This record gives sequence, structure tokens and C-alpha cells, in this order.
Amino acid sequence: MVQAERVSKRFGHVEVLKGLDLEVARREVLCVIGPSGSGKSTFLRCVNHLEQIDSGRLWVDGELVGYRQKGDRIYELKESEIAAQRRDIGMVFQRFNLFPHMTATQNVMEAPCRVKGLSRRESERQAREQLERVGLAHKADNYPVQLSGGQQQRVAIARALAMEPKLMLFDEPTSALDPELVGEVLDVMKQLALDGMTMIVVTHEMGFAREVGDTLVFMDDGAVVESGPPTEVIAHPQHERTQSFLSKVL
Repeated sequence: MVQAERVSKRFGHVEVLKGLDLEVARREVLCVIGPSGSGKSTFLRCVNHLEQIDSGRLWVDGELVGYRQKGDRIYELKESEIAAQRRDIGMVFQRFNLFPHMTATQNVMEAPCRVKGLSRRESERQAREQLERVGLAHKADNYPVQLSGGQQQRVAIARALAMEPKLMLFDEPTSALDPELVGEVLDVMKQLALDGMTMIVVTHEMGFAREVGDTLVFMDDGAVVESGPPTEVIAHPQHERTQSFLSKVL
């Protein structure tokens, strides 16, 4: 589903991604851990072309992300073509970014209505289905200010799912939540994994990575240091840098 080949990204003189190679199979849950500044979030943003890579190649479901290749040269796609690619990639951020003047249902139905051109009746029906899927049918007509942080994040997940993506990206989706609200968001993500959704999850929730992840990647300084089955990487890290990191977070 996702293939990254020698992906590099700079911000000024700082090289944030240094020739990254990664693969994510269809229906796989890839969990990415690592210290702040290691390039985890930047990689996610490159996957849906919110950030342009400086070199290398990124494919999602066999399509080059953000570019078209002709011969040995590549050309950036038009913004409308990039937007069309993003429809298949759902992304959930640390912050919920809900529209405060819209109810939960209106937040979820907005993109299908505007981007896919669904009727308001059909987009509302689908929005309520997605809210039920994340356990919030009873909050469908509430505004964000009336919801807890965990509930708002679940609305954000429902909003991403409403576009029927083939890939979901999660950028530390529980890091902004109070500890007692983390579980309700992780439960929704676990169910998505059981439903066969392909997911890349940047997280510090090691229990989730161990239980749900198919592959665990440890990143540091813009590169993949170690990867493998989560239980193996967590219990028997091979690299000294991985050992040092895990000793501080477990």
C-alpha cells in the first residue's frame, strides 16, 4: 500500500528525513516510535504530500504521490490532482481541528458534501453512520465545545473515515488528551485495524503498538534505526539507540 524509497526532506539546512526506506502492506498496521524531532510526523505529511519530498520516491497503492514520472524525469502534479490523491488518504492529527460552529454531524459530512459532491441528505446519512462507528451516535448533534477531548478526536476519526480512505495516517492522536480519555480513542483505532484498515500510526502508546501493530519502526535523526514485530523490538531491541529510548518510555 505504501512504499518509500530513499525519501529525503530538508527544512533549510536541516535534513529531517535522510534517505528513508519503508514499506507498508495492505491491511497492515505500522507503528512508528522515536524521540521528538526524529522525522516521524514529517514522514506522515510527506505520504499525503502536505510536505514535498526533496528526493526519493513515495508511492501509495501503486501511484507516485504528488508527482508524475515521464522517462527519467518527474513533474509535480497540479493541485487539483494532488487533492484527488488525498481523498484516498485519511489523516488524524494531534489536535482535532473541528469547525467550532458545526455540530459533530456537520463536521463529518462537510468533506463528502463539498469534495465528493454528495447530496446533503446522503452525506448526513453517511456521517451519522460513521459517528455510530466511533461510538458517538448519541453526540451527533453536539458542538465541539460540548464534547470531551476524546470525543472530539473520535469525531475527527469519523470525519477522515467519511471519505472512505484506503489508508489512514495517525499523528500521535492521543498526545493532546487527558490520560483517562486515551483508551476510548485507541479502542476505535483497534477496531479499525480489525476491520482491515491499512494504518500508519505515530505513537508513544507502547501497549497499543504491541497489541495492534504488525510492524514497529523506531526512527531517530531522520532514519529508520530498527524495525520488526512489535513484541520483538520492544522486548529485545537490537540497536543501542533503540534500547536507550525504550528504557525511558517503558
